[in-house]
Amino acid sequence: MIDLKQVLVAIDFDEMSNVALTYARTLSRTFGARLHVLHVMGNAFLRPMANDPRAIEAGVTRRLLDTLTEEDRSVLHAVPAIRTSEHPAEEIVKYAEAEQIDLIILGTHGRPGVAHFLMGSVAEKVVRTAPCPVLTLRNHEREFVTPDPPSAPASA
Repeated sequence: MIDLKQVLVAIDFDEMSNVALTYARTLSRTFGARLHVLHVMGNAFLRPMANDPRAIEAGVTRRLLDTLTEEDRSVLHAVPAIRTSEHPAEEIVKYAEAEQIDLIILGTHGRPGVAHFLMGSVAEKVVRTAPCPVLTLRNHEREFVTPDPPSAPASA
């Protein structure tokens, strides 16, 4: 029997993050699990930039909160989380350990060969070090999660 109580999806606001969030919502709903939505941002104070790092962090926070639906909040008891680190894989694993996560879901860009070697893979590092199972998703032509059918109108 699979018993999921805490599901973590790590997002970076790209297309694969949206796919991962769809899977995380579906699995959380199916198993009655709490949904954790984590974004790990680089430390803006360590980089020279024109914008105020606090404004950037506030913008990321707003974007994360806007990502959550009313159902995420009320039914899945979503926990939005932002962490700052130059090592996102380590931060995802630390969060999973601290929150006793049962399943981590994340998208991967599936970079081939040299690009993968040079840039590394957050997903690969999470898979190797996570304290729980990890579901990684890459862009495929076929998905098995389909949109929910529209709700039937309430009868009078």
